[in-house]
Amino acid sequence: MFDDLNGPQSVSATPLELLRTPPPKERADAARNRAAILDAAARLFAAHGVEAVSMDQVAAAAGVGKGTLFRRFGDKAGLAAALLDARERVLQEAVLSGPPPLGPGAPEPDRLIAFADAYLDYAFEYLPLVRMSETASPGARYRIGAYRFWHRHIAILLPRSEDPEHAAHALLAMLDAELLTALLPDLGEERIRSGVRRMWTAADRD
Repeated sequence: MFDDLNGPQSVSATPLELLRTPPPKERADAARNRAAILDAAARLFAAHGVEAVSMDQVAAAAGVGKGTLFRRFGDKAGLAAALLDARERVLQEAVLSGPPPLGPGAPEPDRLIAFADAYLDYAFEYLPLVRMSETASPGARYRIGAYRFWHRHIAILLPRSEDPEHAAHALLAMLDAELLTALLPDLGEERIRSGVRRMWTAADRD
């Protein structure tokens, strides 16, 4: 992933489809349990906050045994990572094959802003989890597989940029969960969204 940071790389070097996060391979009953657990965790985290929710509560809400939950996810950090992974795959599929403007078929500037809006929807809904995943260790954000996908997608949508790879990193910096967390109390969600749209629209004109 750090190839983009350490030296020149063609925007067309890797097809976007190959950077998509693959779904887990599992039996049908295991997949149903996984979906039930992730849906329950998402509801509980949104309602009460990540720190206030116990694994026991997630298991009860999902209708599965505690042993099933712990075997599948290990602990709450593993559950949070799986939840983000599932939500990131939904966004990746929308980018690759969903309706425009987020999906193919719309002009590049429209797709760029649609992605910013969609990513902020995801980030604000799961901000504590996203922040945790991005700050687990130094540089963690850039080692997350989904980051390569987001970066590649944005670079492709900036054909007029002198250096689309660098521009894509700069635009993604505005969506950093630590930054969003710091700005949210003072600016609020709508001002952050408006500012991101202005900056991303200006970047497409360079």
